[in-house]
Amino acid sequence: MTGTLPRRLAGALVLLLGLVLANGAGAEPSSWFRYGDEATQAWSFAGVPDDPMRITIRPRAEPAPRRHILVLYPRPSSAYDIAITKILQVFAEKEIDAAFTVVNFGNDNSRGEAAIALAEQDHYDLIFGMGSESTAWLYQHYRGRAIPVVSVCSKDPVELGQIADYESSSGTNFAFTSLNMPIEVQMAYIRELRPNLRNVAILVDGKNVSAMQTQAAPMAEAARKLGIRVLNVVVQDPANARGELKVLVADAVRAMKRNDPGLANSIFWVTGSTSVFSEIDVINAEADRVPVISAVPEVVRPGDDSAALSIGVSFESNAHLAAVYAADVLTGRAKVGDLKVGIVSPPDIAINFRKVRDIGLAVPFSFFENAAYVYDYDGRMVRGSARGPKAGG
Repeated sequence: MTGTLPRRLAGALVLLLGLVLANGAGAEPSSWFRYGDEATQAWSFAGVPDDPMRITIRPRAEPAPRRHILVLYPRPSSAYDIAITKILQVFAEKEIDAAFTVVNFGNDNSRGEAAIALAEQDHYDLIFGMGSESTAWLYQHYRGRAIPVVSVCSKDPVELGQIADYESSSGTNFAFTSLNMPIEVQMAYIRELRPNLRNVAILVDGKNVSAMQTQAAPMAEAARKLGIRVLNVVVQDPANARGELKVLVADAVRAMKRNDPGLANSIFWVTGSTSVFSEIDVINAEADRVPVISAVPEVVRPGDDSAALSIGVSFESNAHLAAVYAADVLTGRAKVGDLKVGIVSPPDIAINFRKVRDIGLAVPFSFFENAAYVYDYDGRMVRGSARGPKAGG
């Protein structure tokens, strides 16, 4: 450790100088990176003048943090905005003295390798793989190497073949957390809501490999085993998701009516495909009286542009767990390779009673009792906390 101290101090001075120059030049975080107001009390943010895909974050009260963390983004995402805000909150609460470098590598191998080289050269202490794409890239290119990696906002690593099972640890430099809840648990909640379920339409982005593999395919298999008809609503072009969903959802409703004329025993189930759940208003407009249920709690929102109900793991809850894992690794309370897959339990339930009333859906009292987020008949939040980025660069 003592042998690396001079380099750490030099790296800190270089980072500090870069921040001074960036602030002096009026540099601001780039448009791809956003964060919530909750993070601004404890942290300062700056862009890097010669690299618009890199952001530096440092604690306001700590002049020279002892620890340095790389956060690898594959692209912009509202999910990542929520996750980084929660990670920063947890680190501030736990008083973990760390500075962050966030790199959007754009799923480009050379840029990813450059980010890793920077982290190794400056002896970074931890890497967050933000999102399934970054985690998969790091798993392929950085497994078994020096710096600990913790996944965040990533789909189920068991379904993706990155780890054997939920009781195993990696034995490498990886610790995984999961945005998914076990599919059998998801299905149990859905059947409590719709005991005589006949149709489940699964909405997914066909190009989102992790959502297809860890959510759509397992849900389809589980439904078929129970004799439930599966309707695959697959967006082929994420850039045209809005146009495709308008047609696909309406077609699915017509198909549902063949064996469920009153639509009392059908549901739409929205996976964690950003291109899909971002178009919730279109899905609602074409869904008739069929409940739109999301695997992503953040899709239950104020007002009308909301899923009726969500049963799943929120980006915020997953990020909280990932931050705790990282804090334990950084402080020596845990070895990264010994940590089992981090699963949030019980799941986050979110209910929008405005949407529930509009479609005449009866929600079991146990759902309401255990819900983390509740919106009233006017679509206003009455339980939970505001989620998502409120401020950005």
